[in-house]
Amino acid sequence: MTNQKLNIGIILGSTRQGRVSPQVGEWVKGIAGSRETANYQIVDISDYNLPFLGTTDGTEPGISAWNEKLDSLDGFIFIVQEYNHSITGALKNAIDFAREAWHNKAAGIVSYGSTGGARAAEHLRGILGELKVADVRTHPTLSLFTDFENWSEFKPQELHLANINAMLDEVETWSGALKTIRN
Repeated sequence: MTNQKLNIGIILGSTRQGRVSPQVGEWVKGIAGSRETANYQIVDISDYNLPFLGTTDGTEPGISAWNEKLDSLDGFIFIVQEYNHSITGALKNAIDFAREAWHNKAAGIVSYGSTGGARAAEHLRGILGELKVADVRTHPTLSLFTDFENWSEFKPQELHLANINAMLDEVETWSGALKTIRN
């Protein structure tokens, strides 16, 4: 493998007003920022103005920009919030607007919700498997009750740092390994 840094996108999985995923994403990026083996960047699906899948002819500029962004990345960290035991419709829609851009890359998942977002993360793992994305085992789960003040201001407990760093280690290792088969 070359000494070139990996490019890893921190994908914000919500588009709703008042969402807290930007706070969680910036926290992960802040922790990852000191690493010398990868560049981390926030990828906000709301920036791409993706239409609902099936309601378009596929020519909207956001669709090609989304695919180009994903194609430029070596791996992903998904910031996933649980809605009705699953991921958001916006995230599923964004995932479905790409195919090959996901292939042979690695992903970590940071989830939150009343039960740490664990059910949404498990749902996402099945989707990622279909897209040839290798998801890593370490999975930080954040509770709306203990890691958020008034369910809106993110105040993570220090105990999560070890899991975040372990997940980042795994994503970087797997992303580097998978990059060799994409080249």
